[in-house]
Amino acid sequence: MPRPAVLDYTTDNCSLVRAMQVLGERWTLVVLREVFIGVRRFEDIRQHTGIPRQVLTDRLGNLVDAGILVREPYQDPGSRVRHEYRLTPKGLDLQPALIALTRWGDRHLADEAGPPIEFRHRDCGGRVDVVPVCSEGHTLPDPRETVLGIGPGARPAHSA
Repeated sequence: MPRPAVLDYTTDNCSLVRAMQVLGERWTLVVLREVFIGVRRFEDIRQHTGIPRQVLTDRLGNLVDAGILVREPYQDPGSRVRHEYRLTPKGLDLQPALIALTRWGDRHLADEAGPPIEFRHRDCGGRVDVVPVCSEGHTLPDPRETVLGIGPGARPAHSA
């Protein structure tokens, strides 16, 4: 087997590594799931997920700092001003990744009864799936149809 060409390039600027630095802690994706399904207030997220208060505070802060969520003030009658969390355009771009991870879990880890939640198309009710599509419009349902190419930001690895 020939040596993969990708080994000639460094991974120190890898987009996946950078994404996982923001998203890689398990509660982060749970928080994002909640906001995507419309649970946007701190106490609602905490109660619905069981995330410890300080962990939730940290995760929400990190997501705001990363520009994935924005804090929006609200005030219930007779209460102090609080904040809810809304997705930014950068956060909305994560939807396909969350759907893909959820669908993988549905296929491989769900209970016998099936998945507890499903992403559905608002207009027709059909289940949403994520299938890669190339820039020429070809659908790639089999992962073996995808190969890694060297991108414009690749930097040569330095020999030791």
